[in-house]
Amino acid sequence: MDDKEISNVFAIPANYTDSGKLMGGMLETRNTIETGFLLLLAGYPELVWMPIPVMAKVIVMTVTLLPLGVIGLMGIGGDSLVQYAARVALFISRRRQLHLRRIGYRYGKDKKRGRHKKKR
Repeated sequence: MDDKEISNVFAIPANYTDSGKLMGGMLETRNTIETGFLLLLAGYPELVWMPIPVMAKVIVMTVTLLPLGVIGLMGIGGDSLVQYAARVALFISRRRQLHLRRIGYRYGKDKKRGRHKKKR
């Protein structure tokens, strides 16, 4: 019998990681939902409460909502906007300050004498 090599190499399709995304794998579901909610929150006041002509409303909404939507869909650093905001808030709440002691500097009230008082 002939000894034939058996090859177990499979081609991975290009859309392998597109399972949890929208529009052919371009948009993540979480980013899309957050962006829609964000655009509704920002767009409703501009549409209803601004007492300006319709053409001016269109211009204002284009200038404000279009960049907001693009940033919301892309996310920041691979995260959605809510994840990024949560990380920033956690960083601010958990940050610590470093206090380093200088070598040769005398701390306390006895700087002039060059020694510290002993505690009893």
